[in-house]
Amino acid sequence: MSILHQLAGQTAIYGLSSIVGRLLNFLLVPLYTGIFAPEAYGTFSELMAVVAFVMVVLTYGFETAFFRYVNKEEDVDRVMGTAFISLICTSLLFLCVASYFSESIADLLHVSSQPKFIQWLIYIIVFDVLSTLPFAKLRVEQRAWRFASIRLINIAVNIGFNLFFFLLCPYLIKEGITVDIIASIYEPSLGIGYIFISNLIASAVMLVLLSPEIFKTRLSFHFELWKKMSRFGFPLLIGGLAYVTNEMADRLLLEYLLPPETATAQVGIYSACYKISIFMTLFIQAFRYGAEPFFFAQAEKKDAKIQYANVMRYFVAFTGFIFLSINVFIELIKHFIQNEAYHVGLEVVPILLLANLFLGMYFNLSVWYKVSERTRYGAYISVFGAFITILLNILLIPSYSYVGSAWATLICYASMCLLSFLLSRRHYPISYDWKYISTYLISALALFYVWGLWHDDYFVVSTLLCFLYIFGVMMLEKRKKISILMPK
Repeated sequence: MSILHQLAGQTAIYGLSSIVGRLLNFLLVPLYTGIFAPEAYGTFSELMAVVAFVMVVLTYGFETAFFRYVNKEEDVDRVMGTAFISLICTSLLFLCVASYFSESIADLLHVSSQPKFIQWLIYIIVFDVLSTLPFAKLRVEQRAWRFASIRLINIAVNIGFNLFFFLLCPYLIKEGITVDIIASIYEPSLGIGYIFISNLIASAVMLVLLSPEIFKTRLSFHFELWKKMSRFGFPLLIGGLAYVTNEMADRLLLEYLLPPETATAQVGIYSACYKISIFMTLFIQAFRYGAEPFFFAQAEKKDAKIQYANVMRYFVAFTGFIFLSINVFIELIKHFIQNEAYHVGLEVVPILLLANLFLGMYFNLSVWYKVSERTRYGAYISVFGAFITILLNILLIPSYSYVGSAWATLICYASMCLLSFLLSRRHYPISYDWKYISTYLISALALFYVWGLWHDDYFVVSTLLCFLYIFGVMMLEKRKKISILMPK
């Protein structure tokens, strides 16, 4: 249990930056949806989907490869130096090529009137890629507080400049207050471009703050180690692309499969409502920050599989509560999206929350192919999921619009969970407590169904149902503990 407590502590600290940061970023949603029409917000969402794809390509699985080979190599600097030099070279190559073709890329992404957007995004991507390994080093060294503080500074800078550009500058202009510096840097016609400028400044600050982790490392390149890391990371690159396809392809497919006059607005509505699942995704992100180095550190221990099974059970219990609480308090949460034009898409929230719960379960299940160095199976599973995502989106979007995309996401992640579990039984069997896991899932779904039947006095009923779920989990966990302690 002390090992699990250590994981919980690390997850809590990483979660501090994720939860606070995501919540603060979530507060930008009412700002954006209050200022921009769904069409403009849809354009922003589409561009960020493209950024996610490029980020996966430019990191090519080296973050996870770093965790693996740090645990196998005695010299951390040797692994860090080799991986970081590789990322610098490929990032600089991308910077040169993408900058040269920026206008053509802008035409392709339907922002030909604002090629500057693409140029800013290119630099954001490069800065974020170069920050990946310094953050990974902090995680390996268990310096969670420094990790969290840099993340929070990054978020604070981003939000600060968003407020500056979208609230302060328009206010000063409206009130006729002349400030020379604002007149020289602020151009109202840029619109969503100031979102990218804010992100660019924040990413640059983040890289500067991480520079001690870079300069303290003896940067030397070892070709044989690089080849091993590349072989380990390449399947993760394929899997990462497939994962981003599962996460982001629906936005791009909505744009191209729906009528042109409504497509971008539909993307904006879907993306805004997707943000409500943030409380699920931020916990999963925090969990991943703590769990990935934890999984590798436990791999050689005798009770590793028992620890993995316990982590899965606790994970599902907690995410089941997140699923239930967001859904039953949706009448309160929806007001974060100020413009009621977006509220028509709220029906996708339960579907997307459940989809992300399965995504978290899949991350737990993926431990088997990572610690056994069978990462090619991760690529197979992710490609399988991407195929399902694309196929179901193509089939469902013309008839059901973004609701079809939400169902495609859920079916994809549930299928990936099932396939990963079946493969793990053959290659790295882990005795998960499926009786408890399924009980937690069914309980959360059943209580949500009850809420759907009777939620006129939604606050009282919602609170009661959440407490009922917590009480049920506590009773089952107590029973589990007693059954373990009892002699056979």
